[in-house]
Amino acid sequence: MHLTIRSVAALAAGLPLALAPALIDAWLWPAWALIVAVTLALLLVDALRTLSPRAITVAAQVPTEIQIGEPAVLTVRIDVRGSRGARLRVLPELDAGLEPAVPASVDVAPPGGAVQFPLRARRRGSYAIPALWLEWDGPLGLVGRARRVPLAELRMAVVPDARAARAIAFRMRGAGFGHTPERVLGDGSEFDSLRAWVPGFDLRSVDWKASARHRRLLCRRFRVERNHQVVLAIDCGRTMSDPIDGVPRVDHAIRQALALAFLCLRIGDRVGLYAFDAEPRLYVEPQGGVRAFGRLRSRTAAIDYGVAESNYALGVLELTRRLRRRSLIVVFTEFADAVTAELLLDHLDRLARRHLVVFVAVRDPQLEARELGTPERLTDVHRAVVAAGLRREREVVFERLRRSGVDVIDAGPRDATDRLLERYLRAKRRELV
Repeated sequence: MHLTIRSVAALAAGLPLALAPALIDAWLWPAWALIVAVTLALLLVDALRTLSPRAITVAAQVPTEIQIGEPAVLTVRIDVRGSRGARLRVLPELDAGLEPAVPASVDVAPPGGAVQFPLRARRRGSYAIPALWLEWDGPLGLVGRARRVPLAELRMAVVPDARAARAIAFRMRGAGFGHTPERVLGDGSEFDSLRAWVPGFDLRSVDWKASARHRRLLCRRFRVERNHQVVLAIDCGRTMSDPIDGVPRVDHAIRQALALAFLCLRIGDRVGLYAFDAEPRLYVEPQGGVRAFGRLRSRTAAIDYGVAESNYALGVLELTRRLRRRSLIVVFTEFADAVTAELLLDHLDRLARRHLVVFVAVRDPQLEARELGTPERLTDVHRAVVAAGLRREREVVFERLRRSGVDVIDAGPRDATDRLLERYLRAKRRELV
């Protein structure tokens, strides 16, 4: 319980009357005593008639999952027991990843009322709403009360916007997928059907036994195999937290990974998710079906923005231990120096001996602009030289990866997704998995 601004102002206004007995006449002290008694009585009455905290019950509800950029609503239901009501000021405590809320006022009379707060996420992740703060005054406005209501179980997962991933994947119409996994006809090795041979078809595809039975030339038609295993391995260490175009590298990686997952699931492959930094953080067993996309997207909320150096030895070892069959492994990572690159090369080389590995690194457009831009000052020349040196080091690392059998994608944030999907479709057609 506390005094309100109104009661403090009333007491401050009565301060000159407290000096009246000393400045005017000593016989005025009974007036001052009367004023003090009346003020204390009013405070006591207001305190007794103020709504009790025990009479208030609070329930809050938020969506379990929202997408970045989309508004959400926190709904607070306030129930009041008894016959008294009050005007409550409500303010939710929010994690740092959510934009701060603005206090709201609501007139609550028995049996209660509700108030809503708009929520908007700044970054992807899993966020809690720890508590709600309630504050209200008495009927006279002289005494106020406050209460903190814990909300231990109220959490919300913020996931990437899946519309961009779907739009990019749907552009790859040459894959031949629809609303359900379809057979992708082409240069695969899995038999699909027989069809009449026409000039121009490869004679090696003629099925001579079937042709003899039907007394006409028939050729085999093949389809690309399905049910391959694709694992999206995302490095969420310190280097991947650096921004490109204002977005952390790890968010670029997740957006590209979701686009590839959507395409893989539509074609009929199984997709898993793996995240690591100093130690393994997340593993989702490869699963198939279009419904698996929603589950994978939900689990990306658990991929944090790491501050520790990535441990490639432990990360690759744990991933190898979990995989029991040859898979397409897409590694989303970034290296900062030659020492980190050496560690990365050693372990990806071992991984590529058993699996098909695709290495995805997002190129920083600002670094390229500094190298190719026209220098205006001496510092611009220095920056261009440093940028050119970093580019040469990256090319050396990429060339060593290619010699180890790793497919390398080094592109800007806008082009990396398309190139990744093209590499996946090429690997499917060439049966590299």
